[in-house]
Amino acid sequence: MRASPETSQANSNASSPAAAQGAGTPRAQIGHGEVRHHRLRPSEHAFAYPTYFLMLPMRSLRARPEPALRRNRAGLLSFHDRDHGDGSSDALAWLDGLLASEGITDADGETWLHCYPRVLGYVFKPVSFWYCHRADDSLAAIVVEVNNTFGERHCYLLAGPQLGWGRELRAQKVFHVSPFCDVQGSYRFRFMRTAERTVARVDHDDETGPLLLTSVSGRLQTLTAASARRAFFGSPLMTLGVILRIHWQALRLWLKHVPFFGKPTPPQAFTSR
Repeated sequence: MRASPETSQANSNASSPAAAQGAGTPRAQIGHGEVRHHRLRPSEHAFAYPTYFLMLPMRSLRARPEPALRRNRAGLLSFHDRDHGDGSSDALAWLDGLLASEGITDADGETWLHCYPRVLGYVFKPVSFWYCHRADDSLAAIVVEVNNTFGERHCYLLAGPQLGWGRELRAQKVFHVSPFCDVQGSYRFRFMRTAERTVARVDHDDETGPLLLTSVSGRLQTLTAASARRAFFGSPLMTLGVILRIHWQALRLWLKHVPFFGKPTPPQAFTSR
């Protein structure tokens, strides 16, 4: 499979978040970039939308809250812990519990959360990425947290000796996301990070081969009150636009007579790996 331009650029200089930010306490960041989807079969269908997102150093924020981050309170842009994991008031505590239950005990470095913010209190987060580091800044695990439009949530845990920036990681698909993709096959993940950019790729393969290629990428900058305002006023309905675009693209696929699959029973386990 040929890499996208943003993949090639980021992969050529992949580095750890600590190296990307330099010395000192990590700061919350905001990213501005693009979401891309490209369906290959049975009818080709592709689109790209501008987006922005948060990149949050969750352990550092526990020790020193970020004044520019409206956490668990109202704001133009805000972050609420209960939008993640089991819906509790401390998302990082939930994550640590999940990792411990899966036998991962060395994720004691920074944990970066790549997610959408709430915009004017409205939230829908199709996918969030938890980058869990050891004390030496190497990756101990990545948790891919997926939400569907039925209010269901599932986590894919990526860990093991193959884990690393720029490497292809795999997981079996077990969770329903789109009615135009059956719950079968596997995902291929690839994550890149440089001083200025981040890229997360999630591709879906079925028994025939690559079916859906997706990515979210963006340039990173420190989150400040001013950068948050610029993001909001540049796209004040961004989060609402996510859900509207999901339904608009679903209509386009339906008009192309792409096969429709009913929603199956969700997996019993909240986490798979």
